[in-house]
Amino acid sequence: MVDDLMHYDTLTETAMRSVIRDALRRVAREGLPGAHHFFITFDTNFDGVGMADRLRAAHPTAMTIVLQHQFRDLVVTETGFSVELSFNQIPERLAIPFDSIISFFDPQVEFGLRFSSPAADALDGEDAEHFEEEELAHIDSDAPMDKGPKTNSDAGDPLENEPTNGDNIVSIDSFRNK
Repeated sequence: MVDDLMHYDTLTETAMRSVIRDALRRVAREGLPGAHHFFITFDTNFDGVGMADRLRAAHPTAMTIVLQHQFRDLVVTETGFSVELSFNQIPERLAIPFDSIISFFDPQVEFGLRFSSPAADALDGEDAEHFEEEELAHIDSDAPMDKGPKTNSDAGDPLENEPTNGDNIVSIDSFRNK
């Protein structure tokens, strides 16, 4: 096997994470366009993740959030983003480094990215689908929150738009040397 001294896997992963950063920057500036919305799964144990202790206890490995109707104060930096969401009618601020993201999916256009991590490997088990449904169930969709300049109230229930297959998900593993 030839050594990859250019580290193309790292360069590719960095470029893919920049897609997430740029999409979130646009949403922070303009709001969600049309029916676009995002499912973002992140490693809750990753260094730099900021979340309430009660949420971390409920989600010890990974957590999926939905940016659709009820979110506000989205702030995007070069290394991560923070956002306020409501969990069981309690507003909570989350700080999520881009490097902690396991997967990103926009069901409107069936665009997704998946990254390798210990938490992602744990999700690849038999109960991954159940895990994602349970994580999403913790998001309180009854608490209205202003999400910014543009809103979309016609996007429907985020659980109805869950990805049904991985055909359009790009995995960083396909670029790695084994």
